Amino acid sequence: MSSKSRRLVIRWLLVPLISCGFSVARNGQTAPQKAAVDPAQLFAQGEEALRADRLASAEQSFRGVLSIDPNVAGAYANLGVIYMRRKQWSQAMTMLRKAEHLAPEIAGIRLNEGLVYYRQSDFRAAIPPFESVVRDVPDSLQARYLLGLCYFFTERYAEASATLEPLWSQESDQLNYLYVLGIAAGKAKQPELEERALGRMVERGENSAEFHLLMGKAHLNREEYDDAIRELNLAAASDSKLPFLHFNLGVAYLKKQELDRAQAEFLQDISLEPDVVYDYDQLGIVYYDEQKDQDAEKTFKKALQLDPKLTSSLYQLARVYQREGQYAKALTEIDAASKLSPENSSVHYVRGQILQKVGRTAEARKEMQTVAQMDNTARSKREKELENQPIPNPEVQSEPQ
Repeated sequence: MSSKSRRLVIRWLLVPLISCGFSVARNGQTAPQKAAVDPAQLFAQGEEALRADRLASAEQSFRGVLSIDPNVAGAYANLGVIYMRRKQWSQAMTMLRKAEHLAPEIAGIRLNEGLVYYRQSDFRAAIPPFESVVRDVPDSLQARYLLGLCYFFTERYAEASATLEPLWSQESDQLNYLYVLGIAAGKAKQPELEERALGRMVERGENSAEFHLLMGKAHLNREEYDDAIRELNLAAASDSKLPFLHFNLGVAYLKKQELDRAQAEFLQDISLEPDVVYDYDQLGIVYYDEQKDQDAEKTFKKALQLDPKLTSSLYQLARVYQREGQYAKALTEIDAASKLSPENSSVHYVRGQILQKVGRTAEARKEMQTVAQMDNTARSKREKELENQPIPNPEVQSEPQ
């Protein structure tokens, strides 16, 4: 493939363009020949359709290009973008991997691979492609910001603060950025950076509803639940429909075991934002604690419908079935949780209990040995139970514009 046909133009959400050169063999030699359909024109048509969000037409054009030359990286990359917009994540990744194979030097393709994982909340899987982009294009704000968020969401706080701090000159007017940087710095025992970020957040917040929401989240992360509720109520006084406000109030009340209030807040947030998976996950925990197993089962299933890889809901659903004596169903859910979170001792513990109930005693014993080994080798950093996992931060997952 010629160098021209590998030239991609990278934008925020990768829409690569490619100039296509084609040739056919004749008498053992390679010579230019005009195709029945001009592939360059076909590619341009696909690009125009993609810009206009006419995805079916764009897909047809790029597949037409590939039927003429299956080695055009830009066509695969654009098909990846099409599938990303449709949220067809598996197909998107297949196309992007083919594009990367043909053009491994193009950082924008790997950026989109990271975005495929990020938009599914698979933050650990998103880290390697984002790291590769930051390595190759260190001034990419989008890649660096998203990498910092991935480190933050996976509790790699020192790396999060180190990755995000260089964006200060560009992002220090943004409350979400200041919140994440401040919390990460605090968790990483970097008090000067924490004070600088949170101080700037107070300065920029100007008593807004968004400011009080994030201050409430900061108190939640410090387990200061009464202070969190006070800040969140100040946010509600300014804007009672602020996204994620009632979710965070629900979390605060759940942590205080004020279950009726927690339930009301999660239901209120669901009425405003019916597709926030964490509302259902946390509401299911409320129902479980209230021993309303049918409601808990229904709610965890709704969470898993929105995100089949949400380990917390798989784990909690297994516990519901375990308490009901439905051990085959419980084992199915805890097996899925174990595949997604193999290093969590709580998952192994519950799995061991369930295996014991179904008579698989040798496997149950092995699970309990695993739990003991985990506790012995990481006693100072013992994993928290999943029901006490770090508080979700959906309000700061938005991508930089």
